[in-house]
Amino acid sequence: MSTISPIEDTQTKRAPKEKPDQKYASTLLLPTTDLPLRGDAVNREHLFRQRATSDLYAWQREHNPNSLFILHDGPPYANGPLHLGHALNKVLKDFISRQKVMKGHKVDYRPGWDCHGLPIELKALASFVNNKDVSNKQEYTSVDIRNVSKATAASAVEAQKKDFLSYGVMADWDNAYKTMDRDYEVQQLNVFFGMMKKGLIYRANKPVYWSPSSQTALAEAELEYNDKHMSLTAWVAFTLKKLSPSLRKLLPEDTTAQAVVWTTTPWTLPANRCVAVHPKMVYNLFRTNSTSHPDNVYIAAKGLMGEMQARFAHGRPQQQQQSEVTLTVLGEVSGQDLVGCEYLHPFSDDLLQPFILADYVTADTGSGLVHTSPGHGMDDYKACKALGIDPFCPVDRNGLFTAEAGPVFEGKDVLGDGAVQVFKELALRGSLVDKQKYVHKYPYDWRTKKPVIQRATPQWFADVDSIKPNVLKSLESVRIVPEAGRRRLEGFVLSRTEWCISRQRSWGVPIPVFYDRETDEPLMTPASVQHVIEIVREHGSDAWWTMSDEELLAPEYDSSKYRRGLDTMDVWFDSGTSWTMIQNKMPRPDQPFVADVYLEGSDQHRGWFQSSLLTSVALTGKAPYGTLITHGFLLDDKGFKQSKSLGNTTDPKVVMKGGEDLKKDPAYDADVLRLWAASSEYTKDISIGKTILAQWPRFRATARFMLGNLNGFKAKNMVPYTDLGVLGRIMLVEVFDFMQGVDAAYDSFTFNKVYGLLQHFSSSSLSAFYLDVAKDTLYSELKDSPKRLAVQTVLFHALNAFTQSIAPLAPHFAEEVYESYRDSTSTPQPSVFRCPWWTAPNEWDNASSRKQFVVLKALRSTATSLLERARMAKVLGPSLEGVIEVQLPLEGDESYLGELASSSAAQVATYVIVSGVTVTRVAAADQTEDAPQEGVFAADVLVPEMGSCRVVVRKASLNKCPRCWMYTSALADALCSRCDDVLATSNA
Repeated sequence: MSTISPIEDTQTKRAPKEKPDQKYASTLLLPTTDLPLRGDAVNREHLFRQRATSDLYAWQREHNPNSLFILHDGPPYANGPLHLGHALNKVLKDFISRQKVMKGHKVDYRPGWDCHGLPIELKALASFVNNKDVSNKQEYTSVDIRNVSKATAASAVEAQKKDFLSYGVMADWDNAYKTMDRDYEVQQLNVFFGMMKKGLIYRANKPVYWSPSSQTALAEAELEYNDKHMSLTAWVAFTLKKLSPSLRKLLPEDTTAQAVVWTTTPWTLPANRCVAVHPKMVYNLFRTNSTSHPDNVYIAAKGLMGEMQARFAHGRPQQQQQSEVTLTVLGEVSGQDLVGCEYLHPFSDDLLQPFILADYVTADTGSGLVHTSPGHGMDDYKACKALGIDPFCPVDRNGLFTAEAGPVFEGKDVLGDGAVQVFKELALRGSLVDKQKYVHKYPYDWRTKKPVIQRATPQWFADVDSIKPNVLKSLESVRIVPEAGRRRLEGFVLSRTEWCISRQRSWGVPIPVFYDRETDEPLMTPASVQHVIEIVREHGSDAWWTMSDEELLAPEYDSSKYRRGLDTMDVWFDSGTSWTMIQNKMPRPDQPFVADVYLEGSDQHRGWFQSSLLTSVALTGKAPYGTLITHGFLLDDKGFKQSKSLGNTTDPKVVMKGGEDLKKDPAYDADVLRLWAASSEYTKDISIGKTILAQWPRFRATARFMLGNLNGFKAKNMVPYTDLGVLGRIMLVEVFDFMQGVDAAYDSFTFNKVYGLLQHFSSSSLSAFYLDVAKDTLYSELKDSPKRLAVQTVLFHALNAFTQSIAPLAPHFAEEVYESYRDSTSTPQPSVFRCPWWTAPNEWDNASSRKQFVVLKALRSTATSLLERARMAKVLGPSLEGVIEVQLPLEGDESYLGELASSSAAQVATYVIVSGVTVTRVAAADQTEDAPQEGVFAADVLVPEMGSCRVVVRKASLNKCPRCWMYTSALADALCSRCDDVLATSNA
């Protein structure tokens, strides 16, 4: 056991620089404890991990008496090493689980992994290229891809699981779920089947976000937006070949009329099918002197004539740049008047296209006439669908123009040389009015980090629009932390009408559909889908690629007429059905939700939170979560978002184990990593870095001091509350308030408040107050004296509150502390987490003690100031060299301050840390004056509603006791009467 000397005691504000006289050092009861001064996590954390994780999880499921609490894990992606965001996510969940266990709940927390999807498939494809030296993926089969993908995901799961365990996360690790497990895939297909039977699954040829770099459709949740994407916008003159009746009245029959059409996606012009105008917008007919055809009449919005002048000026040939551009208005028409006109397709000599009406057209920018291609945008698609105009998409899965776009475009990249070719052709035809670069927000593939396009292609969709009212209704009963997340999630749901759930990949769960070989019509019936589900149940989803069409198709259908589809399901549909594991195994029909808590990053409002919500409400009518908690992203210590591209990510292993250079990257233990997470305002973006990690205060010294002074103390030695004295009862008010605050903070999931309360309790309530003032009693009194036992009783309660409160945050440390004193408790447990959550007795919430503390703090504040003045004047050295006189007025016998000071002079001396306090009553005229030159320092104290007094500080007249250092000895170098009695009793 190690002894904590006064010099080692870092809890005091000012540690003594001298040691007790060696003659009496052995008679002092200095703190002694087995708890090491340093954590030494590498050698010690593993001693407590199993009892606090796997053993604890199994025990609580069997023995805890209270209701089931389900914390459902959003599956991280099984692809590569973990980053600090993973660590933050898992330990936040662990805080919740552990505190619920301590409150007696049976916690169900089953970790999971998302195992399908593009990044894993790309790794598989890369391995084929590397191993087989091939560049064409057609040289290997879908089964090959699936086998390698499965092995890749399985390897990542095991590596990540090992790291998660190193964070001290308590969970059902032996039964973790994986979205590639057979039983999981069957449940996912059952959800698909259920939604299909409700008419919520359909196929349509409409624009979807398409990633040429991934060669697959994407959902909204798979997009990132690049704020610095650069595009070219174009103003193009479309030649009218047929005029509406209104225009024929205004223009001579031989007039060449051209509509100035605006587009932000010029590469979609080959797919143009119409021009959209607003029915109530006013359009000008005008001529301009800036072109080689001054007789041409142009059409654009009246409110954009200034824009038109700028465009015609900027886009004219260089030799015309010196002349002034003028616009001559010939007349006005409404957008409604333009309907009936037909124009020549910009890249055709005979294809005529119509004008249509659309309310989304504005006169904010552009020309007021919008190029419309229903094959490349949802607004365009919706506007055209109502008029029977089909989508046209001359772009293939690689983002290249097809032959349908025309020979000059075929094979060119729509976002590269194809877009360049569009401008060349417009210039050759003389129809390009102007073009302009602009930087704007643009969607990118979240995996490949490359731009996406919108492309019409037959895909499978889930109908969100029809269930939207029920989805929004279910959210009303969900508790959302922070509350701002409610608006974000509701906004995403409101803006969504459908969900593209099909992907053109090999690694995933198949969409169980067959197509007619002649008509391409889909076959998806209850019989056909149920048959596939049973095959997957028996053989796994690989059967979709390994078995014949005849085996896969239900026997009532002629397999020679059908072929299987090759699309797989969106990974968000995969993970979004994970609630079925809970619903099927632990149904709670009395609850309006499936799981108690979901907790993930804020990006999941578009992802897992939403996909889980949609599938759960669609099938069960209720939300999958009762409480939804969101955390922010990680920032480095300079406030920049951590990303691999910037090279500023923080590896949790380096935080815990240190880097190659331990001086540069010192090793912190798992508990420090966890305490960093606890201290963070996790609902916002949060920082971590070397300077930040180095700031975390250590709680070990606080626990070590309390343990050292409780050495040999047993619960049976506890002193009754009424005998604890003024300071003891005041400290228990602090303990009571601390536990009330901690309990409320855990219940509200505000772990940074728990951390803040622990800091305040450790540094203020304990170190700056009780531990400081109790040392004399603990060190100098007789070991089993009532006075010392009373202080130890208070320390025991404070230690218990401290240990239980910090346990969910720093489990290894809490176990280590608890192991050091559990044999002193009345009912020792194998783990601190098996101890019931401790609640301070209401008796401790003592109004009288609260008032006493107010008075004592006022007295101490004034006395401390006077003692410092005395030190500066070199009248005193340490505060123990001083004594205090509290002068009360002759009148005011009813004063609460007077009553307390008179009855508790010794407590006042202990609290102020001086060698004595006397209480006198004097007339106002006789009060001691402040006279520093005579060594007297005085000041008044007024405590509202409790009285007033004068505090006087002088140098003690007695001698320093060589054992306790108090200036209470009658003779020099002699023991004071208290120490003399203690030694006499000890030697008797």
